[in-house]
Amino acid sequence: MHCVSLYVRGEWFRVPCGGPSVSVRSLGSEALRRYRQAKKLEDGDGEKEFSMRRCQGGELLHPEDRAQDVLEDEDFVQLAANRQTSYQEPKEYISLDGESLTTAALVSLGQGLFKIKLTPEAEEKVIKCREVIDAFIREDRVVYGVNTGFGMFARTLIPKEQLVQLQANVIRSHCAGLGAPLSVERTRMLLALRINVLAKGYSGVSKETLDAMLKAFNASCLSWVPEKGTVGASGDLAPLAHLTLGLMGEGRMWSPQSGWADAKAVLEGHGLKPLMLKPKEGIALINGTQLMSSLGAEAVERALGVARQADIIAALSFEALKGTTKAFHSAIHAVRPHPGQMEVAARLRSLLDSDVFPSQISESHRSCDRVQDAYTLRCIPQVHGVVHDTVAFVQKVISTELNSATDNPLVFAETGEIMSGGNFHGEYPAKALDYLAIGVHELASISERRIERLVNPALSELPAFLVQDGGLNSGFMIAHCTAAALVSESKALCHPSSVDSLSTSAATEDHVSMGGWAARKALRVVEHVEQVLAIELLAACQALEFLRPLKTTTPLEKVHELLRSVVSPWDKDRIMSPDIEAAHALVRQQKVWRTVQPYMDEYKNKLKI
Repeated sequence: MHCVSLYVRGEWFRVPCGGPSVSVRSLGSEALRRYRQAKKLEDGDGEKEFSMRRCQGGELLHPEDRAQDVLEDEDFVQLAANRQTSYQEPKEYISLDGESLTTAALVSLGQGLFKIKLTPEAEEKVIKCREVIDAFIREDRVVYGVNTGFGMFARTLIPKEQLVQLQANVIRSHCAGLGAPLSVERTRMLLALRINVLAKGYSGVSKETLDAMLKAFNASCLSWVPEKGTVGASGDLAPLAHLTLGLMGEGRMWSPQSGWADAKAVLEGHGLKPLMLKPKEGIALINGTQLMSSLGAEAVERALGVARQADIIAALSFEALKGTTKAFHSAIHAVRPHPGQMEVAARLRSLLDSDVFPSQISESHRSCDRVQDAYTLRCIPQVHGVVHDTVAFVQKVISTELNSATDNPLVFAETGEIMSGGNFHGEYPAKALDYLAIGVHELASISERRIERLVNPALSELPAFLVQDGGLNSGFMIAHCTAAALVSESKALCHPSSVDSLSTSAATEDHVSMGGWAARKALRVVEHVEQVLAIELLAACQALEFLRPLKTTTPLEKVHELLRSVVSPWDKDRIMSPDIEAAHALVRQQKVWRTVQPYMDEYKNKLKI
């Protein structure tokens, strides 16, 4: 009899697979039963809905599959219970018009904070656009993707009685994606963005189809969308096909009430009908750059957050290493007036020693003979500054893409024309997101060097690895190694994906953008940057402990208090990973920024007096 080991909330349970008909769901239920028994919980305690992944490979397991078909003997499986009661349906709406969606608004939609509706103007444009398609069909005029095949089959005419079948076929055949599915949040973003670009009124979808997509979004009925499989040529074909497949009632779908289940059952459980695609709608729903653009929007927003918090964390390290603030004088940066550089220098002046916020630490070494600091301290405005400028540039590109008609062919209701073009090509977001990865990585690169200065007693005048009783205790020794590992991994991820191209679709799509990978690796780089800066935050605050009773400036002391609310000082060795994760959460949730923002505003206001 086969057995597998299931991991439930920190505990392993070895469970026999049983007979040939035992399902994955049954294994999970048995593991949960054993967990409740071991923890002396009542049967009603905890969650009854859960997801399961193989530990090796990370594949998400479908609950209705037979265990013996998808698991091997002695396999290891991780079970994650779904807290369905945590979902609260949003009350507020964001109006989409295809013209004004921002990266921040899209991320909020992904987080489930809003429902969506169309503006009356957008609805009117969608209706008029569809009328053009219907007129072409009545007149038997040949239009690519409406009554022809796709790609190299563009010259193959499709009989009128098969036009509906053509649309369903293109969705099914393009569902060739692989890998782990997008998270619920990212799938929400993808669906919202697809609705937004269709609302521009150039795609030819019917209002009925768009209304059905709106209802699915507002009910949080989200398709299974594998993350891999797009080359970003005719847009993100495979991911968008998977997105549409669920809306058609095929494949798998998720909602807060059902968890992962059969798509048709999920839709029907919410009183929704599966999509019946009309001519042109299949290709309209899968042509476009929405995967790379929606992931890019998240990458941009997270990069914005980590970049401004990097300035604050760097200021903490600067204080702990007793740097000199002369390098941040406004006159220096006025003669090299890059916007980001000047912004960072001004931010550092508002955080470090000043008449507004004096620093006892700064005062303690005011008479030292140091003329200038190492580059990792002295050049913070120059290195961090270009990251701010990079993020601003990429945000502009991605914001344009969020509100662009990117499918093919495009329908122009004003002139009654349908024209084929190349707006689906992902070169713009691909290049921008490769640039974002390269730019934001530099924050981790210089942060790791500051961590080195903090833990190295030859550079810091602090105890080795920021701990007493060195030797008995290793302190931040391996935390620095973790930062170095993340930086090294990101160096490889910063290789641009958009410099590559492979010919596809029988040389019809003979230059592609690889934008999907550009977006996914940009997100990984941003996450690494967040994690490295979390380690620097821990190290800088630990360094301040050795300078007590001296205090730094009020805003930086508030950051120290924030960290100490979740992580205690390092007096002896303990498990480091939870501390790093707690600090990462502060960075990820923008709490470092929100803590000091009022003080930076106070500094600016007092300078104006």
